[in-house]
Amino acid sequence: MIELLLCSVVTILPDFLYRRFVQGKRIGHEITLFTVWYELRYGITTCLALTIMLFTLILYYHPSTSNAVSYYRTVPVLPEGSGRVEEVFVNLRDKVKAGQPIFRLDSSEQEAALETSRRRLAEVDASVALAKSQLLVSDAQIGEAQSAYQQAVDELATKTELMERNSPSVTRREIERLQNLVNGRQASLSASVASKQTIETEISSVLPSQKASAEAQLKQAQVELDKMIVRAGIDGTLEQFTLRRGDVVNPLMRPAGVLVPAEAGRWGLLAGFNQLEAQVMAVGMVAEVTCVSKPMTIIPMVVTNVQSLIAAGQVRASDQLIDAQQTVGQGTITVYLEPLFEGGFEGVMPGSSCIANAYTNNHEILATQDLGTLTRVYLHVIDTVGLVHALVLRIQALLLPIKTLVFSGGH
Repeated sequence: MIELLLCSVVTILPDFLYRRFVQGKRIGHEITLFTVWYELRYGITTCLALTIMLFTLILYYHPSTSNAVSYYRTVPVLPEGSGRVEEVFVNLRDKVKAGQPIFRLDSSEQEAALETSRRRLAEVDASVALAKSQLLVSDAQIGEAQSAYQQAVDELATKTELMERNSPSVTRREIERLQNLVNGRQASLSASVASKQTIETEISSVLPSQKASAEAQLKQAQVELDKMIVRAGIDGTLEQFTLRRGDVVNPLMRPAGVLVPAEAGRWGLLAGFNQLEAQVMAVGMVAEVTCVSKPMTIIPMVVTNVQSLIAAGQVRASDQLIDAQQTVGQGTITVYLEPLFEGGFEGVMPGSSCIANAYTNNHEILATQDLGTLTRVYLHVIDTVGLVHALVLRIQALLLPIKTLVFSGGH
């Protein structure tokens, strides 16, 4: 309607003035309801053509959409495993901080596993103390075996010397017996040394490995026990949290509630613009929005990102080939809008539906590039007609409460 009124000022109005003051035709006489089309045919035709051109120009270079929503992601309150609720620390609609306990599951099995791991670690420590005591015993046994071996060697040397002197008190049989005794004492000494080495290996390698394994099992048991207390991962507000002691929660089918992050939906908007405007939408474009949850307010925004694909063309692998006729409607270009000024999005509730306008700005091109006269005029016209769309958005912001509450039955 605004475009039609603007175009009529430069088309129908001059045509009427020419008919009235040059040709002398008057309204109600020569110009009536039945003759107005014939008398003002040039102005009306030009007005319609100019209105369509202006309307197309505005919608293309200054796109608008009513598909703008402040999407947000919620976090389900779930344990890592199934269990029965033993204790609840918070209530519905409570605000929680990251790391704050929410509820605790029955942890008797995990506590038993933790105690078993502690006992196992204590056994390993006792084994270390026992091995050190055995090492002292082994040292004593080595000393005893060393003395016995040396005594046998000395006795064999004495008897051997007497035999070499042809002493009748020593026989060959006795020399063989003493040699066997020396060999036996040497084997006993080697066994004692090997036993000590075994104990030292156990102390230096085996028992530390067993202790490290026991400590790892203890930590794992502690982790499993800590999992029984479900904590908030981020700051937020608990919604749909009606959990009570004795309830059974399951990470697949029975969540305990929903945690809405404190900053959910407050960063900006996701808007879907028509595919025809893909070549116009660009990062850095200035935009304006008005939201249902904050009526009669215009919020300055800026385009921070333009998704480089259209979700309507997404394909999921299946056993059937894709038929293009199965695509339901045309997809839109997803555009990310954020407030132009800090705190500009305050008062807009997460999940709000909004109307968004984006405006093409050619100021930088006009200021830096050497353009022809017609091109400069054309770009100035594009920037100027954005005022029409801005005016339309403000009218929509004023009429939005009436449209929602009265004509849509939103009460």
